Parts: sequence; structure tokens; C-alpha cells
Amino acid sequence: MPKKQIHLAAHFPGVNNTTVWSDPESGSQTDFASFVAFAQNAERGLFDFLFLAEGLRLREHQGRIHDLDVVGRPDTFTVLNAIAAVTTHLGLGGTINTTFNEPWELAKQFASLDHLSGGRAAWNLVTSSDAFTGENFRRGGFLDPAQRYDRAQQMLDAARELWLADGRPVDHHSDQFDVVGTFPIPPTPQGHPVLIQSGDSDQGREFGAKTADAIFSRHGSVEAGQEFYRDLKGRMAKYGREQSEITILPATTFALGDTPEEAAENGHRIRTAQVSPQTAIAFLEQVWGRDLSAYDPDGPLPDIDPDPGAQITRGRVRHEKDPLAVAQRWRELAEAKGGLSIRELIIETTARQSFVGTPKEVARQMDDYVQADASDGFILVPHLTPGGLDEFVEKVVPELQDLGSYRTGYTGPTLRDHLGLREPA
Repeated sequence: MPKKQIHLAAHFPGVNNTTVWSDPESGSQTDFASFVAFAQNAERGLFDFLFLAEGLRLREHQGRIHDLDVVGRPDTFTVLNAIAAVTTHLGLGGTINTTFNEPWELAKQFASLDHLSGGRAAWNLVTSSDAFTGENFRRGGFLDPAQRYDRAQQMLDAARELWLADGRPVDHHSDQFDVVGTFPIPPTPQGHPVLIQSGDSDQGREFGAKTADAIFSRHGSVEAGQEFYRDLKGRMAKYGREQSEITILPATTFALGDTPEEAAENGHRIRTAQVSPQTAIAFLEQVWGRDLSAYDPDGPLPDIDPDPGAQITRGRVRHEKDPLAVAQRWRELAEAKGGLSIRELIIETTARQSFVGTPKEVARQMDDYVQADASDGFILVPHLTPGGLDEFVEKVVPELQDLGSYRTGYTGPTLRDHLGLREPA
């Protein structure tokens, strides 16, 4: 029986502290040369697609720019269209918000990208309802959080109707949108772009099971990955979909070495650099909702409780809804681990799934993870830009190919070909 094949994508750094910008080997996040080097190396490694996150406004922490994150990045469509010209097979995935855009314009931009790239476009649909993000848009932060997936679904329905109209006039009406006219872009090479979704709430999972071609998940361990995999794919039948129609890709990092000991040392060095003392305190303040700058990052957790109603970081998706419960869990974890300091605890709790070892060991770990149905592959988030994928492509990809679980060449020109997806009806 053929082995399940591993899918790989590459995340150019977004709003996070994964990339160690203080490293002398880190380059620019705005210089086009960075995008070219990163994308061409991903293509050399036969990756399915490159992935760009979205930041509509710089985040603020304690009323100031949160400069522990990436500070600024170019427009998604401009970057992806430019990358299309310097690559031939790599898929081009862009995160575009469904709350602050209109379907006609957005459908035209993605259809154009799909044409210009020869069928390599992907749209990562995200929702946002916060006023901080919406202040710079015509409708502002108008949307009730409970309605955000309704608007996302209506946005997608309208865009899909435009993509598949094939020259026929469109007369589409919903609560959010009225779309009338003949779409100016002909049918695209993929029918329409591949649809990626990353929401993890119950509403987000339903939306993904109904609509997505790929899921960008955040479930790292094998057990958590398997639970998410079963749950998400188990929801698809009621929408008349086969489980093979969705590819689940958790974000992951990696650290390599010539020996296990060297890899472990590299992994520890990277994690320590990713969580500086200032980053540790900032992460803690996001949960506590208080100014904790007087606390020693190498000391114990604060003995005061979080302020449940406060949110001092604006522009951030808050995955944890109950700060008091998080604080209690963190205190118990710190004690169980022998008295972790604030920084040690943040390193422990904010780590993504990370594969650490020699290239052969990392390949084996990734293969085991996918064969156990904890995912269908990974979106790699390297700690260096733009050269963070180089060692992986040179050393781990050949090991995956030797295991028989990774392609040795692209089998078609489009992203749907890479993912084994049919064209939409």
C-alpha cells in the first residue's frame, strides 16, 4: 500500500516573534530579494505553496507599537503577483480578511493572481471584528463577533459565483452584499483559487469543514493533532464532502544538527532567542491585562491575579478566553516543572510543534506524525528570513523522499494538482 504523502508549505514571517530578527543572518521583511530567495528555495524543495499572513495595522501593546513583532510588511497581492514571475510551480497563498473587503474587488484580485501564476493562487480566509482593526475601514469596527462567519460565508458565496460565472451576468443578493453585473475576468486555470481556513472555534471548524481545501491549524502534539484531525474531517460528511478534500497543515518549526546533542542545543538557542526577557513580560501582560514591567523575567510568576476584563494588546487574536484559568494552569505547570521562571514558562507554553534532531531524525518524526493522521503535512515557520528553509530543503527533503512519503517532482502545474484536489464544480 502506498505511503500517505506529506504536504509542505512555507510561511514567510508574519506578526509573531518566531523569526529572530536580532540574528545577524536575518534579512529584510520588505526587500523583494528576501521574498525571491525564500520562495525559490521552497520551490526547490517541491513545497506546495508559500503562505503570507495579514496585518492590517501594527499591533499596539500598552498603547505603544508592539515592536517585538514584525514591523510592517508589503501588500499581499503585490508580493504574490511579483513572486509568480520568479517561480513556476510554487503555490501562492495570501491571507485576506473577509470583514473589511468587498467580494467583487477581492474576487477580481484573486482571479488575476490565478491567471498570472498559471493556476497557483490560494486564499486564506480570516475573519476579524475588532474595532481596532476596523478603524481604518469605511464601515469601521461595525461587525458583531457572532456575525463574522456569516459575513465570511456570504463573501465566499458571492466570490465563488463570480469566479464560476463564465461570462454570464451575476445577480447575487444576501444580507451583506448585492453583486450585480458581468465579472470582467474569465474562468481561471484552477476554476477558482484554493481556499485555506484557519479558524479554530466551533463556528470556524464548521466553516472550514464546509468550504476549505486546506486548514492551517495550531494543534501541535500528536494527540492534539489527531483529535483536531478526527473532529474536522468528521464534520465534512454532512456537507457532502470526502475527507480527502481537505488537507490539514499545522504550523511547525524545526531545529537541525549533525548529532542529536547539537540539534538539541540549537533548538534551545533558537527558543531562547525567540522569547527575549522583554517578549516574556509582554506575553505575560497579554494574559494578566496588567503592567508587569516591574517583574523580573527570570523570577517567579506574579502573585496577583489577572484582570479578566482588561486587554492591553490591541490587534491580537486572543485564543485564551479565561485569563484566570490560564494563570492557574500556568502556576501549576511552573510548580510541576520545578519552579519555572516567567521566561522559562513562556518558552514552555508558547512553543509551536517543533521537530528537533538530525535531518534523518526530523524526517522520521514528521513522517510518523503524518502517518498517524495527526495532520496531512506542515506549514514550516523558520526562525530566519530569508534563509531559514535552506538547511531543511538541502538535508531533510531528501530524507523524506527516501522514506517514500514525499514527492520527487511536481506532477502538475497548479496548486490543486499539488494538493490532489479536483476543480470546483
